[in-house]
Amino acid sequence: MSIVIMVGQLILGLSILIILHELGHFLAARAFGIRVEKFYLFFDAWNISLFKFTFKGVEYGIGWLPLGGYVKIAGMIDESMDTDQLAGPPQPWEFRSKPAWQRLIVMLGGVTVNIVLGILIFWILTMRFGDSYIPNSSAKYGIVPGEIGKKIGLVAGDKIVAINGKAIERFDDLTSPKVLLENTVFTIQRGTQTVSVTIPRTILNDLSDHGIEEFISRIPRNKFIVDSIVPNSNAQKAGLARGDSIVAVNDQPIAFYDELKTELLKDKGKVVDLGVKRNNQIIILKSQVTTDGTIGFAQSKNDLPEIKTIYYGFFGSLPIGASRAWGTFTDNAKGLGKIFKGDVKFSKAVSGPVAIANLFGSHVDWVHFWSLVGFLSMVLALMNLLPIPALDGGHALFLIIEMIKGKPLSDKFLERAQIVGFVILVTLMVFVFGNDIVKQVMKK
Repeated sequence: MSIVIMVGQLILGLSILIILHELGHFLAARAFGIRVEKFYLFFDAWNISLFKFTFKGVEYGIGWLPLGGYVKIAGMIDESMDTDQLAGPPQPWEFRSKPAWQRLIVMLGGVTVNIVLGILIFWILTMRFGDSYIPNSSAKYGIVPGEIGKKIGLVAGDKIVAINGKAIERFDDLTSPKVLLENTVFTIQRGTQTVSVTIPRTILNDLSDHGIEEFISRIPRNKFIVDSIVPNSNAQKAGLARGDSIVAVNDQPIAFYDELKTELLKDKGKVVDLGVKRNNQIIILKSQVTTDGTIGFAQSKNDLPEIKTIYYGFFGSLPIGASRAWGTFTDNAKGLGKIFKGDVKFSKAVSGPVAIANLFGSHVDWVHFWSLVGFLSMVLALMNLLPIPALDGGHALFLIIEMIKGKPLSDKFLERAQIVGFVILVTLMVFVFGNDIVKQVMKK
């Protein structure tokens, strides 16, 4: 059932993005009096469709090949590679008859809608839920680094006070794209010392394999008290109770929650001695540890760091939402730049439908769903702007060249460029699918 929910959210999210993207092209074309022959969600390869109907001269439908969607604009060389219409003289209602600036607007219509959609989603989410973050001042016990963090020199309990010399207000900034995508230096208070740690330019390669938690935990280091016990868990069988403090595991003293997790992971599947402080007395309880390194209890929420939320009004939320959306766009552009520079391996950076489905998750959380749709909308806008033939950016590039030259490129050149672009995209899709599968196999 979890797979069905995951795939269902993926299909719904991508369908929304594809339909609205193609609607941008459709509306721009109709605004300039250009005839649109087809509007399809997914591709009707070999003219095979799952569903279709005709309304006011336009065929609307759902194709069987879920690799995107398209609008077939009369007089334009596109994914259909239907060149029969181009054999005759240009008609006034055709794409090729319109001025280059109008055709450029039509080609950028989809990207424009994706950007507007991304801003709209982040605007509404900000207006509804505000802007929440953990103040860096709440991290009074410092950070919890993962294996990647330890590898670059971070130590549990480090208090990171500045990024590139600028004081930190938000703890969340430690794992933000501006840290991972730029040349970043942490200023750290370690006991009585002040030290610096430089984030490697290639860190995204490791994060792709292990996840952000293996860099720095999103939750600051914290002390803990047992709050609730999972029914029939090992913790309940051992006699652990609400209000207990676990102060040792197999005689190894612990003071923080991350230390407990570390000690339990060392003894996965084994029985451990828990030193428990109860009513100012230390008692020893024996507990079985599960194979994933847990015993079955939740810590008190009072021990977790403060979360600060700033609420904005209708208009005040707009610049915050727009900034989030634009930040997504620019962060992904910087990520592409790191790929071209060789700082990040292409196989580590790209993700396809399998990885995206996992991001949606196995249960429905509409806030998470729309946040991810907003993120993907900005990513789709960026990807479509790439100057690859067959993408909107490729068509736009050729139109800009035409505007500079003062005459259009030949139909034969555009046909060949479209074929080359299609081959490039199919190759990329095959690679991305294969890469997703390999990543899932490696995780197992």
